[in-house]
Amino acid sequence: MSLSRAAAAPSMPTSPLLPAQPVAPAVPVWVLLRGLSREGAHWGEFPRHFQIALQEQQPGAELLLLDLPGNGALHKQASPTQVSAFVDACREELRRRGVTAPVWLVGMSLGAMVATDWAHRYPGEVQAGVLINASLRPFSEVFRRPRPLNYLSLLLLSLTRFGARMREQRVLRLTTRLAPADLVLDRWVELQRHHPLRVRNTVRQWVASMRYRASRSRPAAPMLLLCSKADKLVDWRCSQAISRAWGAPLRLHAQAGHDLPLDDPQWVARVVAEWLRDRNRHGVKPGEWH
Repeated sequence: MSLSRAAAAPSMPTSPLLPAQPVAPAVPVWVLLRGLSREGAHWGEFPRHFQIALQEQQPGAELLLLDLPGNGALHKQASPTQVSAFVDACREELRRRGVTAPVWLVGMSLGAMVATDWAHRYPGEVQAGVLINASLRPFSEVFRRPRPLNYLSLLLLSLTRFGARMREQRVLRLTTRLAPADLVLDRWVELQRHHPLRVRNTVRQWVASMRYRASRSRPAAPMLLLCSKADKLVDWRCSQAISRAWGAPLRLHAQAGHDLPLDDPQWVARVVAEWLRDRNRHGVKPGEWH
């Protein structure tokens, strides 16, 4: 299915991981989608590890780190208040880049909702998806104790008058457990200076995530679920509930926080590559569940 035209979204700055020319249709393309008020650069070292891990199973695979409207290079745009509108913006950006689909999706948190909605609404455009620390209605409660207070704290940080460094430091404490704090914090503060966070956009993204309700039926594209048992924002049992409902494989990290790709990028890259390897060994074609 070809990508239809939707609301235009400017591109993010070119990075070594983003092809300057349109991607050839035969090349596997992985689209990475970040979460609430985070941009593509917040993936940290994960894209580098992921691209290396992919080469054995998918030689020449490309990664596209897309910013959601309101984040990163798109921080001056108003964020939608519906997950479906985020999907439309991403699809239009792929059209602009010359990517004709189907693509492989990696979504974390809000990005996982975007990936899920994309796969449900446009099944011909998605080969497979990896959902990281997802919480989707109707399979799981939006909040489980003590997560509500921590999640609210994350939202309220955007409403405070704290300086960028103090605000990002508190976000880091809520979302990570294993990442090198000093190095990550310096990078995050730099990102905020280049792409300042707008309070209104954070609230609008939060509203979109609260409104979203996934279909009860599993997507046509196969999904791999990854979650962190030490996540302070989303209970790992939310991923477990989705796994049971869809019959999707689930991989659990015992020590990482909510930002699993930042805490242990090599683990995430390895687990996804192993999933692809197992599918290849069993002769499962792209787009097929089993």
